[in-house]
Amino acid sequence: MSTHVTKPSEIVRRHYVVDADGQILGRLASKVATVLRGKGKVNYSPHLDTGDFVIIINAAKIELTGKKLDKKTYFSHSGYPGGARYVRASKLMETRPQEVVRRAVKGMLPKNTLGRNMLKKLRVYAGPDHPHQAQRPEPLEV
Repeated sequence: MSTHVTKPSEIVRRHYVVDADGQILGRLASKVATVLRGKGKVNYSPHLDTGDFVIIINAAKIELTGKKLDKKTYFSHSGYPGGARYVRASKLMETRPQEVVRRAVKGMLPKNTLGRNMLKKLRVYAGPDHPHQAQRPEPLEV
């Protein structure tokens, strides 16, 4: 008996589309992160990127529970002294709602090169339209 080791040439990637309308941010992000990692596949390997592509539409209609919309802040730094920036979730939802969803998914992926490559397979759009009809994405139930 031998253990099967997945080779990069054996990985088959599919495209999924997720409608975020009325979904709760954290629950949606955890399901999407699982698909991006490929944990639902039989040939999952923790050291390989076996995941699929995910397209999220209607990111502007996602919901945050409790008082997170007013109290949650996002941090970024320019690299210069005094370059810290804090943005509230309510402000970010008005200007760039796709960034809220992208950051939630990013926080649930590995913090290394593999995780950064997994995040490249995620596309988030604020509205219902996306330019990926040629890939024939399948709907993903979340």
